Amino acid sequence: MTASISDILLQWYDAHARDLPWRLAPGSALPDDPDWPYRVWLSEVMLQQTTVAAVKPYFAKFVATWPSVVALAQADEDAVMAAWAGLGYYSRARNLVKCARAVAERGGFPATEAELRSLPGLGAYTAAAVAAIAFGQRAVVVDANVERVAARLFAIADPLPGARKAIRAAAEQITPQERAGDFAQAMMDLGAQICTSKAPRCLLCPLREACAGHATGAPESLPVKPAKKTVPERRGTAFWIVQSDAEGEPCVWLVTRPSAGMLGGMRALPDDGWSAARDGTGILPLAGSWRDLGAVRHGFTHAHLTLAVKGLATDAPPPGEGRWWPIARLDEAGLPTLFAKAAQLALAAT
Repeated sequence: MTASISDILLQWYDAHARDLPWRLAPGSALPDDPDWPYRVWLSEVMLQQTTVAAVKPYFAKFVATWPSVVALAQADEDAVMAAWAGLGYYSRARNLVKCARAVAERGGFPATEAELRSLPGLGAYTAAAVAAIAFGQRAVVVDANVERVAARLFAIADPLPGARKAIRAAAEQITPQERAGDFAQAMMDLGAQICTSKAPRCLLCPLREACAGHATGAPESLPVKPAKKTVPERRGTAFWIVQSDAEGEPCVWLVTRPSAGMLGGMRALPDDGWSAARDGTGILPLAGSWRDLGAVRHGFTHAHLTLAVKGLATDAPPPGEGRWWPIARLDEAGLPTLFAKAAQLALAAT
């Protein structure tokens, strides 16, 4: 059964693999290219909790700007953070630079899963994916898609997260010795295109006859997910502080957020200290004739935020560290999505 599942799935993948810019064609030999592991690693980091459609333009931009891990290691961290803006989960970008520098220092990516795990920011999934896809090592790769396919294939009915040990054991059981990278990507594609979260397309599934979940008549009920927690509502205020420079060019005051915490290390509008755990203080950073410019809504993993935006034109220097950024070049600042929304609101209201 084990051999037939992997063989059937690989045959399906050979015919139906998604054409993605970071992939080889099914069955291809690994390229003799030192930058190949870099592209695999970069794509896998970007794809964490992010859709393929969202990642494609970012991947293209990164490999055009920093075509090798050495180039990325030498990059200015602010430039990398700005290029990442809008992709979310910004700790990934900080770890990207740390990992690139560690890899460059050692002269390249290690080829084994265990050594890859020692690099900054590489957890179990990413290390296994790079080992299998970039180096052809047999590694058990379990992302959300693979988790869903394995849970249904073996009808693993224990609720998550407790079921993950059994799901990994099931994935281990069917991972072949050869073409482990293609097999991992085949499982991902099957989960993304056929064995979807809702309304799985079982009639098109190459593994339907072997699927214990399909045999139950309710494969969509697997894996069993825990009850969703209530996401708290938070409120905060962002400050749109403007003045003109010596040439009369309008500028807005931007700060760099602390490296630890939400949107860490990103350029942003100053705010009143909101976080996922608490509301902001609402305290204005400067005296003056502030205007209410409206509010924006944004969803984070651990909170929903309503961010009021207040504006002030001033000749006084704002408190704390920051810089005046030309409003005409604000799209170059790399603001994360929340503050890009706030900036668009402010620009529309002024």
